[in-house]
Amino acid sequence: MSSLALPTRHDEAYRYADIAALTTLWPIAPQSLRVAAGESGSLSIVAAASGNDVREIAVVLEEGARFDLRVLNAGAAYGRIGVTVDLGKGAQFDFGAAQFGAGEQTLEIVTQVNHFEPDAVSRQTVRSVLGGHATGTYLGKVHVARGAIGTDGSQSVRAMLLDRTATANARPELEIYADDVKCAHGCAVGELDAGGLFYLESRGLAPADAKKLMLQAFIAEAFVSAPDEEALTEAALNALGAML
Repeated sequence: MSSLALPTRHDEAYRYADIAALTTLWPIAPQSLRVAAGESGSLSIVAAASGNDVREIAVVLEEGARFDLRVLNAGAAYGRIGVTVDLGKGAQFDFGAAQFGAGEQTLEIVTQVNHFEPDAVSRQTVRSVLGGHATGTYLGKVHVARGAIGTDGSQSVRAMLLDRTATANARPELEIYADDVKCAHGCAVGELDAGGLFYLESRGLAPADAKKLMLQAFIAEAFVSAPDEEALTEAALNALGAML
């Protein structure tokens, strides 16, 4: 995902990027990870610092390897997480991410998952909560190469707008060059259900607590079954409380 030349918005992966903020950090040195055949690994990233925070992660999974990556993207004026994953035969990649934006924040998650060999599995779940004039983006491509039969790839992308001045961009994409595969993606952008909020408030919850409870349920899928699920959920709730 990184190159020496500063990208522009003509580059698809940077269509919604804050190029001015990116200029001060470029070039980005990627964090490279390799999981050996038959081995398992995991990584949790909490990007909640102020200022600008841009990260690139490149993962290679050898035959039968498994890797679990979870991301909380919140806090930065401009926060971008780019992920590239190459899957070997029978490998499995699980990705869960949540991002919280308010004010004038610009947050991005960009993924490219490459199924180069047969029988690999990838699962991506991304949830965004956006208020104020924040912009939250998910751009994700699942590439299935020729001969990668038995591929199983899915993307679940949802964004919740707390204010109609916030913006959510989402583009889950499948690029398939093999037969006998199972790939799917789903995408939705919406607002909190007014009826659900009214029900919780009628049971004695304060409006802010009712909203937080509904949003907690909304983002829970991003971190379910993560090795650091408890710590990630706590950090997410802290980030959520700060923006409500």
